[in-house]
Amino acid sequence: MELSHDEVRRIAELAKLDLTDAEVALYAGQLSKILDYFRRLQELDTSHIPPTASVLPLKNIMRPDVAQPPLTPQEVIANASAKLGDQFLVSAVLDE
Repeated sequence: MELSHDEVRRIAELAKLDLTDAEVALYAGQLSKILDYFRRLQELDTSHIPPTASVLPLKNIMRPDVAQPPLTPQEVIANASAKLGDQFLVSAVLDE
């Protein structure tokens, strides 16, 4: 399936991309090859392959939740880039 330059421009417009004519020509070829590859994949018979959620064995990688003493305020803000006393100092988000 060969994409036309107009189709590539329409796709670029949907993605809010401003492409040059050289980029449109380049992407037309690349996207056409990608679509051809998917067309070839759709021709494969996968009816004998069961659905697979993951090819890796599933295991829980989280550590047990164990209660520990809390950090002191000084420990919490020790690496803060800006602080005021025992508080994080951040830039204002809203205008006055």
